[in-house]
Amino acid sequence: MVIAVTGGGSSAISDLLAVPGASRSVLAAVVPYASQALVEWLGGAPDEYCSTRTARAMAMAAYQKAVTYDPAARTCGLACTASLASDRPKRGAHRAHLAWQSASTTACLSLELAKDRRSRAGEEQLVSELLLNLIAEACGVDDRLAVELAEGEQPETSAVVAPMDQQDLLAGRVETVAAGAALEAGPPRAVFSGAFNPLHAGHRQMAEVAATILGHAVAFEISVLNVDKPPLDFIEIDRRLRQFSPDQAVWLSRAARFTQKADLFGGVTFAVGADTIERIGQPRYYGGSQIAADEAIAKLAARGCQFLVFGRVRDGKFAALADLQLPSNLRALCREVPESLFREDVSSTELRRRQATS
Repeated sequence: MVIAVTGGGSSAISDLLAVPGASRSVLAAVVPYASQALVEWLGGAPDEYCSTRTARAMAMAAYQKAVTYDPAARTCGLACTASLASDRPKRGAHRAHLAWQSASTTACLSLELAKDRRSRAGEEQLVSELLLNLIAEACGVDDRLAVELAEGEQPETSAVVAPMDQQDLLAGRVETVAAGAALEAGPPRAVFSGAFNPLHAGHRQMAEVAATILGHAVAFEISVLNVDKPPLDFIEIDRRLRQFSPDQAVWLSRAARFTQKADLFGGVTFAVGADTIERIGQPRYYGGSQIAADEAIAKLAARGCQFLVFGRVRDGKFAALADLQLPSNLRALCREVPESLFREDVSSTELRRRQATS
């Protein structure tokens, strides 16, 4: 196992390492306490630093390290992110989020601690005991520590054991997995790629408009890999797939970049927003290399890919294809969706912000 903790739970590491032979189980343990340290561990900034999603992302990053350190072993990643009593009053709740990730399973536990019930040392001990129990769970050990919870403290747990095709996708044994109508529809002719976090009315309308313009169905595609973050875990994959109805074609893939998507799906038409098509043409997304950007666009053209571009509201003004600063070789692959057919003023990022503050 590889263990990563921040904000609390570090005593579990010392407890484990105090046992003779711990090196047969613990490959590494890290404490990315500073914000930048956690960003480096995850490969990008999380939406929230103390949340169940961040704990799962930390566990996924730990699992990836474990596989790298010992590819032949049965490995897992474990993580804890906590906000506990400090040397100054905290306005928010004292809480802990823990998770573990293996080749087949994502599991997590969240607990809001009774405020002012324990000292910092008491809260640290509690979270460390929870983490040790989670480690036992991940390792298939039946014994558990007796954790003393206060009245009203109720851990919330969640776990998903992934179907084998998703396990193969995470492990890299396959590059795509079909879901919903994609199971019967065959290779797509048009693809709408996105995180869909969450899927909202604008996404559904984009797919409908694209299908009307193109004259054939549009498949949704979610990459489980991200250029600058850990892969999606099985809980997250399950959550995002559940947003789609059974009659919608959805593909999971390992293609984080559009050139990779072109390799998987061939000469399809990609339905994209204005922000996405701009990123495809910018050298900074290719390590700052204009040559690499040109090569990527040339590859998309050679595969016969095209882009159906949906405009977006920026600073109260609708930005259509004609308003975008695109290289000519990329613009030649694009077709515009007029504002009269589609306009959506709310993004997934804004919806997540609203959910976080509601």
